[in-house]
Amino acid sequence: MISLESYLKHGQTTISNLLIENYHRLGMSNDEFLLWLQLYSYHEQGNSFPDLAPIAENMNLSQQGIYRLMNQLVQKRFLQIDSQKDAQGRMNDHYEFSIIFEKIGLLQDQQKQQSQEQQTEQQIQALYQMFESEFGRALSPIEYQRIGQWLNEDHYLPELIQLALKEAVLNQAYSLNYIDRILLSWERKNITSKAQVDEEQKRRKRQMLQKENTSNERQLPKISLHNWLEEE
Repeated sequence: MISLESYLKHGQTTISNLLIENYHRLGMSNDEFLLWLQLYSYHEQGNSFPDLAPIAENMNLSQQGIYRLMNQLVQKRFLQIDSQKDAQGRMNDHYEFSIIFEKIGLLQDQQKQQSQEQQTEQQIQALYQMFESEFGRALSPIEYQRIGQWLNEDHYLPELIQLALKEAVLNQAYSLNYIDRILLSWERKNITSKAQVDEEQKRRKRQMLQKENTSNERQLPKISLHNWLEEE
């Protein structure tokens, strides 16, 4: 059994789980990843340009095999060899590891974009299904084209079009022209989200109630109020 002293003496190598989870997605083979880890381990111990012979022995590879893997890491831009001058003006080589973390950042951005595109596609499919459900029939090619123009040319969000459809259904107006007028009205008022639509509906309700109250006041007879307490 290994002693605690021996365990601590050999130190530890810490890497992000992002690299462990994504090295295959980056195009790195298992052997390339293991060599990268070996080199990074030396880097963590303060040796920025270790001899490859002991690493080849650790990985049970020949010198030719380890050099082949090293070339692959450099060519695929998972590792970079840089040179710097020391205090005496001598050039010293070292491995640069940050390049792989930049690749992980780009990969995450791509995955996020793909996820957003997939989510948008699902919302668009749900939008067409919602129209057919509310209209109680299949949409015509012209109607498909009209909704597509709202999405691709006018750049209305699927959620906003759904809200306009609900507004039309509440008014029993099953017409794309009617929905188009709703969308144009919201566009003029810079309404682009559900929260803004809800606020606009509340504002309209307040206006309607105010008009009703004003109308009721006009219909009531005017009665002069008398303060009987002040009567002599």
